[in-house]
Amino acid sequence: MRTLITGGGGFIGSHLCERFLAEGHEVVAVDNFITGRPENIAHLNANSRFKFIHHDVSCPLDVDGPVDNVLHFASPASPVDYLNYPIQTLKVGSLGTHNTLGLAKAKNARYLMASTSEVYGDPEIHPQREEYWGNVNPIGIRGCYDEAKRFSEAIVMAYHRYHGLNTHIVRIFNTYGERMRLDDGRVLPNFMGQAIRGEPLTVYGDGSQTRSFCYVSDLVEGIYRLLFADFHEPVNLGNPSEITILEFAKEIMALTGGQVSIVYKDLPQDDPKVRQPDISRARQILGWEPKVDRREGLDRTLRYFQEQVSRQGKSPSVCL
Repeated sequence: MRTLITGGGGFIGSHLCERFLAEGHEVVAVDNFITGRPENIAHLNANSRFKFIHHDVSCPLDVDGPVDNVLHFASPASPVDYLNYPIQTLKVGSLGTHNTLGLAKAKNARYLMASTSEVYGDPEIHPQREEYWGNVNPIGIRGCYDEAKRFSEAIVMAYHRYHGLNTHIVRIFNTYGERMRLDDGRVLPNFMGQAIRGEPLTVYGDGSQTRSFCYVSDLVEGIYRLLFADFHEPVNLGNPSEITILEFAKEIMALTGGQVSIVYKDLPQDDPKVRQPDISRARQILGWEPKVDRREGLDRTLRYFQEQVSRQGKSPSVCL
């Protein structure tokens, strides 16, 4: 099989490239490196079944030869990134999704689109299940990302219903692991970077807001299963083990062995108060659930960030 992955130089995209190569696929990775990094896929360049295309998928994309699978993972995905690139985020979620759907249609390929738990906004239902329509501020500062993904889901379903395209939608909850950027602004790299350097950990609000963290290998396994499943509506993938941000800060402090303090700052606009996936659908349809517990995943990720801090020696951006 030949599989095309947009955002292939990103955190999750690069892990997907590895997985599909391991499964014997030819892999075509597409990225413009706005937020992805060449070093994430540099180790794959020697593989004869791997090809890289430097391209912005918001512009039309043509690929020579057959394509069996298209996975659309191109998009800024952290608040720092999509607040820095709001127009690009909206374009890759609309034009980029349209272009990649058109490619999949032309090639008669399976299609999988990376959506997000952010389509639920600041949810009024907890935990979040796929039937919930969400509570999103379309004109708030996070709207560029939330509404881009909601539009993406709508056009994917339209292509499925109107053109009969074999489409799939994964709603990704907080995921972590190797190849996250220290400066991507999400809570885990911020906490780890600060703790490793002996800096105070920054908590927004009173820290009572919750998140659920899924290790990247578990997510990749779920995505691989979903691509080949006979199911076309959105599927949550994430770890339902919920923790408050304040508890998580203390967990990171204990893990790193640091004696650092916690500083509190105002909660950003539209920041979700709770986030926990209901993964009943993934269990039933995919036979999937996370296997890596948080301590094991954090141990692996800590070693990666220790290397990054020693190499880079710079502070991460603020967490939103």
